[in-house]
Amino acid sequence: MTRRVWCVRVTGTAFSLAALSLAALTGCGTHGDGVPRTATGSLEQLAARAGCRPDIQTDAEELRQATCGDGRDRYVLTTFATDRGRAAWLDQADDYGGTYLLGRRWVAVGADRVVTRLRGRLGGTVERSGHAGHHAS
Repeated sequence: MTRRVWCVRVTGTAFSLAALSLAALTGCGTHGDGVPRTATGSLEQLAARAGCRPDIQTDAEELRQATCGDGRDRYVLTTFATDRGRAAWLDQADDYGGTYLLGRRWVAVGADRVVTRLRGRLGGTVERSGHAGHHAS
């Protein structure tokens, strides 16, 4: 009977370690600061993770853009075919200022409090921008 208990404990420990390893490999979990790892995926996948039913505004080869939420909670979610496309878009958007949540090949734009809340679901980096350039936070 002692042998069985020991096997269950080892198996349970091994299972826990395997689950933690799987979470690390799949990008689940956080960076230790409570912010999840930066999300990846299609516009629809990112919107679902953000808790949004996207209203598609642009569906082009180089970018896809949708609005989410309404009123003061409204934001725009944009995905890009390439990193270069995202960089070019940000350069142009810089002229307008704003608060951006940046991920790999995606950007969310909205009010500061909305973007901060989205970061808790999508991860990423918050940048506040004005005519002087991007300022990471």
